[in-house]
Amino acid sequence: MTARGPFLRAGLVAAAVIVVDQLSKSVASSGIERGSRVELLGPLKLTLSHNDGVAFGLAGGGGVLVIGLSMIALIALGAFVASTPHRKGIWLAAGLIFGGAVGNLVDRVRLGHVVDFILLPGWPAFNFADCAITVGVVLLTWSLVRDDRGNRNRDRGTEGPAPEKRDSTEVAA
Repeated sequence: MTARGPFLRAGLVAAAVIVVDQLSKSVASSGIERGSRVELLGPLKLTLSHNDGVAFGLAGGGGVLVIGLSMIALIALGAFVASTPHRKGIWLAAGLIFGGAVGNLVDRVRLGHVVDFILLPGWPAFNFADCAITVGVVLLTWSLVRDDRGNRNRDRGTEGPAPEKRDSTEVAA
């Protein structure tokens, strides 16, 4: 597999995440009054809030610093993917993380804050970009742990099916 394949697939996933994220934020911004709550389904509600910090409003007002740190993280993620194109599923994790980060970065640059609108009980408001980042980080972690386990098994010679046991009563020929 060439290094270009995973980058292309990650780019397509990232583009889809960015489109869904930006469209959903646009619909939420135009259809929900800031601070109001719209009952949707069971415990799921919609609200409109503006987050000028990082995840869950931490480091509010970070502005240029948050944008700079986001850019550094995206560059590091790109370098990691470029150095490990053989890892299974890494392109999906990277595409989700990259798309989510860029979706929120677009808001920060364009609006000065991130638009959040999905609300669950006991949880701060979030958006589709946040969901993509979270799922991407879980997939990335799973991929790294799975790959690391496979490497350790190969090093110990335990990869693949267990060797067939011989009956102790067999006579060697």
